[in-house]
Amino acid sequence: MSTTTQTRSTAAGSQFVVIILVAGCAIGVLSFGPRAALGLFLPPMVEANAWGRDVFALALAVQILLWGASQPVAGALADRFGPVLVLSGGAVLYSLGLALMAYSTTPAMLNLSAGVLAGFGIAGSSFTIVIAAFSRLLPVQWRSLAFGAGTAAGSFGQFLFSPLAVGFIHGFGWQNALLLFAAIVLLIIPLSLALATPKDFVEAGGAAQKQSLREALSEALGHRSYVLLVLGFFTCGFQLLFITVHLPAYVVDRGLSVDTGAWTIGVIGLFNIIGSLFAGWLSDKMPKRYLLALIYLLRSLAVIAFISFPVTPASAIIFGAVMGFLWLSTVPPTSGLVALMFGTKWFATLFGVAFFSHQVGGFLGVWLGGVLYESFGSYDPIWWGSIVLGFVSAALNLPIVEKPVMRAAPVPA
Repeated sequence: MSTTTQTRSTAAGSQFVVIILVAGCAIGVLSFGPRAALGLFLPPMVEANAWGRDVFALALAVQILLWGASQPVAGALADRFGPVLVLSGGAVLYSLGLALMAYSTTPAMLNLSAGVLAGFGIAGSSFTIVIAAFSRLLPVQWRSLAFGAGTAAGSFGQFLFSPLAVGFIHGFGWQNALLLFAAIVLLIIPLSLALATPKDFVEAGGAAQKQSLREALSEALGHRSYVLLVLGFFTCGFQLLFITVHLPAYVVDRGLSVDTGAWTIGVIGLFNIIGSLFAGWLSDKMPKRYLLALIYLLRSLAVIAFISFPVTPASAIIFGAVMGFLWLSTVPPTSGLVALMFGTKWFATLFGVAFFSHQVGGFLGVWLGGVLYESFGSYDPIWWGSIVLGFVSAALNLPIVEKPVMRAAPVPA
């Protein structure tokens, strides 16, 4: 009898894990996909409104910066009240931002819609909240793989929505394409229900149970390894978001079609599925700091190879495949280090702080990409800046100490 009961319990637990993984990964697809495809709207919006590329770039840079700045707040709310409310509210703001972006005829309106509303909305509905839910709801042995799967799902969204954006734009016009994206994003709301955290959830771990938000932030920001991790994550955002927004225009400047740019972004997303899952698996097999250093180093080498030779459809796709494999593969080891060092009680908040650094880098990558292009007529300065930052981040991750922080044991009453 006891064996039968245990078997049923294990089966129920496995079903519970599958439901959480599927719902969380679906949210990752819907949240990451439309945002990753926004660079494809640069040419038609710039042409329709007679803007420079710097106008469009500034709006998306504002989005990236506010996304990052509000991510710790969204994380703290999710840590305090659970992920459902945060994911649903974020989806509404995200959808509203995309819908208003379709009717933005001035730079100020574009900054409000694509920048402010979408930025806050993406923070609330982002994969950061999903990863935090995974860290709490799933068994420890599932975490690294789940972090990789959640990240890979976002990449599948990029692979799916980039050609989808091109199809929508060609078939319905760029304005209706944005409205369709706005409607699709609202599917996050019902999916979030599967990630509800039990009200009586308490992390095992002594002092961590009594730690306040202020104490958690003070502990993390005073921890050398965490600071190095956060600084390294800056480069990840700088490289990825510059490429996401400006690569389609870059390949057009090199005489290729806009479809080549879209498929390159799509290939990045496709290969990131493989890279993220592999990084999630590898995070349990080797020191995470070495894995991060290797990823940053290989990215810089890939960029050097790409810009040093003539750009062809084949070289663009190959670059997309290589960068895709390394794209968000930083997330599983980075999130794994945060959970290892500080536990899961304030995971969404602390990973949100690291993600803010990522988004500051992304803001500068996107904004400077537009500014420097308008100044020099070339993306070369920003490419070389991303190469240097990759080497620096590789060096920053090497001294990280991979072990839990030492906390004083609670004193019994």
